[in-house]
Amino acid sequence: MGAVTDAINAELVKLHADDTAPGLGELASSLARSVDEADAPTAKAAAARELRAVMADLRRLAPVGEEGDTVDDIAAQREKRRAAAREQAASGG
Repeated sequence: MGAVTDAINAELVKLHADDTAPGLGELASSLARSVDEADAPTAKAAAARELRAVMADLRRLAPVGEEGDTVDDIAAQREKRRAAAREQAASGG
């Protein structure tokens, strides 16, 4: 597979496209292969334009990510400090 196809397929997994919109996911994979395999610049540009539109739709349909944001990072750091303080207090130090 080509670089575009590999990148798109990896993103489709992250977006859970198989669950939310399997048809659009397959279309995105097909368009990505077209971009990788196109010899004519105009064909590549047309496929890339359509791929961009399909991926935008898939991103909008994707479930809210479970990856941490800044607030989650701050909360995790706070919990780590609290745990360390509890441990220190329990050990009498």
